[in-house]
Amino acid sequence: MSVTLLERVGLLRSSILFSHSKIVQNPSVKKNCWEFLECGREEGGKKAVKSGICPASIDTSADGLNGGKNGGRICWAISGTFCAKKIQGHFAKRQLSCRSCSFFKKVKEEEGDYFHLHKYQMQSSTDHHQNIKAGTDV
Repeated sequence: MSVTLLERVGLLRSSILFSHSKIVQNPSVKKNCWEFLECGREEGGKKAVKSGICPASIDTSADGLNGGKNGGRICWAISGTFCAKKIQGHFAKRQLSCRSCSFFKKVKEEEGDYFHLHKYQMQSSTDHHQNIKAGTDV
């Protein structure tokens, strides 16, 4: 399903709430993994003290990817997350289980063409060549 830019802006506007002059993401629209899976391992979560804080909830390098807080919507690309009752390794080792996860599928569907599989995706070669022509690529 292809989404136009105007449709994407409309979806973004519907996912934002205004609360006492603060802009916050509507939690009912795009959930982070700890909200969707209810693991309780986010900072302040009910299992954080006993089981430890999940790396996805504190990985600020992934903040905003797939519309999530920290690594909350790209948890499959973060080592040390806790799935299937055990700590997981690198995505390359566990990608089959991640790709079959209901949360992974939900994020992929919600993001469509804007879906990030990895934290550091390279731009396409077409974009790279266009940026070189325009003088904006370094």
